[in-house]
Amino acid sequence: MSPARAIPIVTYTLMGLNVLAFLATFAQSRSIMNNQVGSSIFANWALNPGLVASGDWFRLIGSGFLHFGILHLAVNMYALYILGRDTEIVMGRSRYIGIYLVSLLGGSASVMAFQPVFSSLTALSWTAGASGAIFGIMGAQAVLLLRLRRSPVPIISVIAINVIISISLPGISFWGHAGGLVAGAATAAAFLYAPQWLGAGENRVKAVRIGWIAFGAVTVVTLGVIVLRVVQLREQLGIS
Repeated sequence: MSPARAIPIVTYTLMGLNVLAFLATFAQSRSIMNNQVGSSIFANWALNPGLVASGDWFRLIGSGFLHFGILHLAVNMYALYILGRDTEIVMGRSRYIGIYLVSLLGGSASVMAFQPVFSSLTALSWTAGASGAIFGIMGAQAVLLLRLRRSPVPIISVIAINVIISISLPGISFWGHAGGLVAGAATAAAFLYAPQWLGAGENRVKAVRIGWIAFGAVTVVTLGVIVLRVVQLREQLGIS
């Protein structure tokens, strides 16, 4: 592995984008803890199933770069720093980007499918944060360790603890975390196991091609969940 390949550029770039998004919302809101208040970026990017059904598709991705306050950002960026670097170096930049983005979409798809449009009679529900993608990285690490025939117990323990936290504490999107976890594990399996299952053997070119085709299949399924839910919500909310 070359020295350049050993530098997790993608992870650092993703961290930088998250920080820049936070600084932009802070500049608009003038609040480091309540940066969602008075920020047009937050209002236009945060995830709400009904607004996505109305045509705000960018929220599916943009919400993954927003955070509710500096503590939310700090926790997620620390987790991304710890988990993302090794995953990127082992999986390679292209596959790592694929895992991250599909995990983010998987978290959004799960929120679309299971989270209500309204948090109360008059207030919309809002979801934001990189944690869906980070849960996806954890799922990918578990699959990677299994493929390398190493014990996945440490990362599974971390996943279990975080799932318990997601269920126990208010204000945390369990569905966003769960969707990201499943999507990340499925994407890693597409890259690491599909070539073996589909008979690539020792043919590396064929293995890479099959891996990306399987990745495409996981992406299509994830997008399919979103589209089906959008169709349902349009009918339920009377959106033409």
